[in-house]
Amino acid sequence: MEFLTNSYFALFLIIAIGFLIGRLQFAGISLDVSAVIFVALVFGHFGVIIPNDFQYLGLVLFIFTIGIQAGPGFFESFKKNGRALAMLTMALILTSGLVTYIFFRMFDIDKNICIGLLTGALTSTPGLAAAIDTTGSPLASIGYGIGYPFGVIGVILFVKLLPRFMKINIRKAEEDYQNEQEEGYPEVIKKNFVVENENVVGKSIGELRFRQMTKAVISRIMHDDTAVTPTPGSVLYKGDIIKAVGTESALEQVKLLIGPETDFDIPLSNKYEVSFIMVTNKEVVNKTIAQMNLLNTYNATITRIRRAGIIFSPTPDFKLQFADKIMIAGSKENLEQVAKIFGNDDRKLSDTDFLPIALGIIIGILVGQIGLNFGSFYFNLGLTGGILFTALILGRIGKTGPIMWTMTGAANQLLRQLGLLFFLAAVGSSAGANMVETFETYGFGLFAIGAVITLLPMIVATVIARVFLKMNFLSLLGTLTGGMTSTPGLAAIDSMTDTNAPSIAYATVYPIAMVVLIVVVQILSML
Repeated sequence: MEFLTNSYFALFLIIAIGFLIGRLQFAGISLDVSAVIFVALVFGHFGVIIPNDFQYLGLVLFIFTIGIQAGPGFFESFKKNGRALAMLTMALILTSGLVTYIFFRMFDIDKNICIGLLTGALTSTPGLAAAIDTTGSPLASIGYGIGYPFGVIGVILFVKLLPRFMKINIRKAEEDYQNEQEEGYPEVIKKNFVVENENVVGKSIGELRFRQMTKAVISRIMHDDTAVTPTPGSVLYKGDIIKAVGTESALEQVKLLIGPETDFDIPLSNKYEVSFIMVTNKEVVNKTIAQMNLLNTYNATITRIRRAGIIFSPTPDFKLQFADKIMIAGSKENLEQVAKIFGNDDRKLSDTDFLPIALGIIIGILVGQIGLNFGSFYFNLGLTGGILFTALILGRIGKTGPIMWTMTGAANQLLRQLGLLFFLAAVGSSAGANMVETFETYGFGLFAIGAVITLLPMIVATVIARVFLKMNFLSLLGTLTGGMTSTPGLAAIDSMTDTNAPSIAYATVYPIAMVVLIVVVQILSML
C-alpha cells in the first residue's frame, strides 16, 4: 500500500491498531499500550519502518516527564531504599554477566558476539557503545542485533505476566506502597484542650513558644464563648478551650503544656472560616511558611498541607510546591486575600508552559554529552541518562527564578503517553525489520542464549527482592526495568498502576545499571 510509505500515516496506524489490540484481554491479561511495540514488529518485518527521529523524540519526552514526576520523591526514596535498590540492580547486572561468561565458555561462542548479546539482551545502547569501543569488533554489533529483539519483548512480557504468575494483587501493592510512603509522615489530627495548667495561664502563645515546644499548631481559641483566630499575642486564660492540630505525639505535648483533652467542640463564628486553598501562584512556590508570614499579616493560620495524597503538619521551614492544598483558618475577609496570594485557581492546573520543558531537555542533552575518562575507561550518561538525571534534579528543585520546572499531572501524563507511543512504534519497527533474517542467519541457538540472558537475571532479582529484601512489588517492577535499562518495559508497567512507585525505582537504578553494565562489559572483554 502506498499509504504505508508515508511515515506519519504508518506511525499513527501502528498506534491505533496497538491500542485496539491492547484493550483485548486473554485469560484476564491485556497488553495495554505495550501492544503498540508488537504491532510495530509485524509492520517492521514487512518493511514499514518508522524513522529514528520519532524514536528519539519519543524517548526524550517519555524520559523527561518520568524524571520530572519522580524528582520530588526520588531523593527521599534513594535515602530510604537506595541501598536495597542498588544491591538488587548490581545482582541483576552481575548475574547477566555471569550467564554470558558461562555460555561463552560452554559453547565456545565468539567472545565479541557474546558481549554484544549481553548488551542487546539488556537493550543498552551505552553498553553497546562500550562493547564496540572495548572489543574493536563488528561482531559485538551483530550480537546486539540478535539479543535486542527479545530484550525488548522479553522484559515487557515478563513484567506483564509476573503479577499473574506470583498471584500479586496490584491494588493491594499500591495500598502497601502508599502506607510505606506515609510511615515517614505521621497522621495529622486535631483535638481540643482545656487551659488548666497554672504555668501557662496569663501568658501569650508567643511567650510560651507554643510551636517550638509542642510541634503542633493552635487553629482556634474559645474565650468567654467567643471563638477567635490565635495570634502570637493571644493570651491564654484558665478555662479557655483551644483546638490544636498536629501528630499524636505533638498533641501529647500540648496536653502536658496546656491541660486535659475535652470533647467540647469549638463552634465557628459567622466571621470565622476554615478552608483548603490551592497553591497555583508561581511566586510563592519554594517559599517557606515562615516567609509567607500569614499569622502577623492576615491573622490566618496554616493547620495542615496536602501534597500527593499525604497530609503534612506545617513547620516554619516547610517549602510550598505548585498544586499543594493548604488548609487555612482565619476570618472570611482575610482568607479571600490569602487565597489571592496563593492563587487558588484550578484553571492553572491545566496550563502547560513549554519553555521549561524545552530548556530542561536541552540541558539534559548537554549533560549526557559530558564524558569522564579514567585511563582506558570512558563513561558518559548518553541521551537517556543525561535527560533523566537532569529531569530528576529539576523536578526536585521545582522552580528557578520565574521558571517552573514541575508540570501538572494531566500535562505530564499527556506528554509521557505521546512520547512512549512514538518510542514504541519506532523501536518495534526497527527491531522487526531484521528479526527474522537475524534468526535465519545465526539460528535458534544464539537467539535462545540472548533470551536466557534477558530472563534469568530478572528471575534471580525477583527471588532476591521478594524473599530477602521484602520489596514492594511495584518498586520491584520498576527496579527490573531500570536494571534492564528497558524504557519499553517501564512503559508497560506505567499502564498497570496509578502510583509513581515504578518510575521512582526505575529512575533510582537506571544510572547504576548503566555504569555497572559498562564495567561488566570491560571485564568480560579482558577474560
